[in-house]
Amino acid sequence: MDLYEKIRTLPTQPGVYLYKNAEGEIIYVGKANNLRSRVRSYLLEASQANAKTGSLMREAVDIDYILVANEHEALALENNLIKQRKPRFNILLRDDKTYPYVKLTLADRFPKVFVTRRLRKDGSAYYGPYFPGNLAYRVVELIHRSFLLPSCKIDLSRYHPRACLQYYIHRCLGPCVEGLTTPDAYKQAVRDAQLFLEGRHAELERTLTARMMAAAETEQFEAAARLRDQLSTVHQLKEKQRIATAELNDDADVFGYHFEDGSLAVNLFHMRNGKIVDRREFFWEDLPGLMEAFDEEPHSGSESVILSESPRRRVEGSAVAFPEPDAPTFNAGTVFSALLKQLYIDQQYVPRSILVPVDFDDRETLAALLTERTGHKIEIAVPQRGDKKSLVDLAGQNAHQSYTQRFRVLEPSRKAIQEALADALMLPELPRRIECFDISHIQGAETVASLVVWEDGKMNKSAYRKFKVKTVAGVDDFASMREVVERRYRRLKDDAVADPNAQPMPSLILVDGGLGQLHAAADALESLGFTSQPLASIAKREEVIYLYGNEDEPIVLDRRSPVLHLVQLIRDESHRFAVGYHRQRRAMRDRDSELLNIPGVGPQTRQRLLTHFGSLRDVEQATPDSLAAVVSRKTAETIWQHFHAELPAQ
Repeated sequence: MDLYEKIRTLPTQPGVYLYKNAEGEIIYVGKANNLRSRVRSYLLEASQANAKTGSLMREAVDIDYILVANEHEALALENNLIKQRKPRFNILLRDDKTYPYVKLTLADRFPKVFVTRRLRKDGSAYYGPYFPGNLAYRVVELIHRSFLLPSCKIDLSRYHPRACLQYYIHRCLGPCVEGLTTPDAYKQAVRDAQLFLEGRHAELERTLTARMMAAAETEQFEAAARLRDQLSTVHQLKEKQRIATAELNDDADVFGYHFEDGSLAVNLFHMRNGKIVDRREFFWEDLPGLMEAFDEEPHSGSESVILSESPRRRVEGSAVAFPEPDAPTFNAGTVFSALLKQLYIDQQYVPRSILVPVDFDDRETLAALLTERTGHKIEIAVPQRGDKKSLVDLAGQNAHQSYTQRFRVLEPSRKAIQEALADALMLPELPRRIECFDISHIQGAETVASLVVWEDGKMNKSAYRKFKVKTVAGVDDFASMREVVERRYRRLKDDAVADPNAQPMPSLILVDGGLGQLHAAADALESLGFTSQPLASIAKREEVIYLYGNEDEPIVLDRRSPVLHLVQLIRDESHRFAVGYHRQRRAMRDRDSELLNIPGVGPQTRQRLLTHFGSLRDVEQATPDSLAAVVSRKTAETIWQHFHAELPAQ
């Protein structure tokens, strides 16, 4: 049974569906109230050559499903399968960290204190989670210093001949050696640590004060001094304030986001007892390309961001729609639906309020599932006004800043970055224009090149140029670079002869590659008489910059350097532009493919094969089973035999 027939036979019950590729790998997991209806939408869109599902359906050759009783079970199962299988077409939470707890091993003869991220039913007491994560380690360090409870690996079920260093530096009571402490004294230290961890500071203060006074009266001055230090620690902890925000009594998590140029930054504020105690950042790149494959049906409360080349619009906090015909869409609701499931399902602690900037389809269902699992009411809200809306907006502003730090070059000023670049690359003057070249091909086929331009602090897309390499056969990046550079600047030289006011040479020529590409470009420039033109290359893997004339001393910049960020930005843009042109050339080549020479393959069948597999090369490498998911078994065998005539059929 091929993929399309199998989809038509799916049941109409709730469940989870799993798309698989030719190797049997799960490439996408989704859930639905009606499996047949939801999955058939992929089939319909694929038959209409809809770009949204093209990437997924080109790879999918099989589908499996699991029936469940209701939508709650579907949500939980979908989340578990995504975390286990990590399908590449799902939005994956890559920062899957959990916050730590402090563990007090009360079941032991002499309890110890640890930092842990895993809760077990082992008789121990767990306190937390702590925000930020290093707070748990600071708390344990304070317990070592003030209450002298250890966190070592030593077996305390028996005595040992000598104490370790922690005892001698006054970080442990020494329960490992007989006579250094008594069970009653150790039990009292454990009780003090419990009061401290439970936040019962007033009771702990009273206990410590009474014991300190009693020790002083009996002239046990060392013990009194230690109790005084513990009391001082408790006072300091009570007075220490965290960042105050709006008057919210319950715990809450607040989300905001910023989306631009296909990349997404999300900020999450953890609020505990009305105070922001930590912030988390999440980032995704090339998100529209991923989401095109599985964008859910639009929800009446969801809002979309429409990507467009011009004008470019930024969106932060909550989404605003700018319709543009035939543009790929970014659905913030889809992102937050996937993100919240992976963050909160199966977690031991979930705050009572979760504030998000956009609505999504299964918001209420997810809230009900979390309520059921935690035993207390969980609200997932989309605030529209008031303090809560202000918090979401604040998270959105922080997400904007996170986006800037992660995806953009941070420029103190245009002049400052120009001065830093001129200094780092030893340029004779401040750079106004940088031209960057990159070569793209697959095993020497359809070799092309790109030229991108950075001018006056930004990319000048109107000055971009494409080159089809004409004189080089096979794989020869150096010769290709030499040809393209020579063609580009011969044209500029000829224009300068005809018109003295023509465009001058750039401040810097940058090539993508190592020393080979650098010398090839230099040969082309010298053949044209440009012997003093600043020229550099950047190697992808090492991120080292080679300056022509100083190749023996490559420039290694700090990875946080704005100069390196700028050079990388220009290099990556040239690579993106070259790859796009190469794909365009390859698509044009595939239109007149040899598929039409195969018996039984007509224009419609050829189009289905190319739409499903993406290129003629992928059709050629496909197995008979993969081909049979698109065409009949007989035609699949014929196609496979055409490309593998010398091999026996599988």
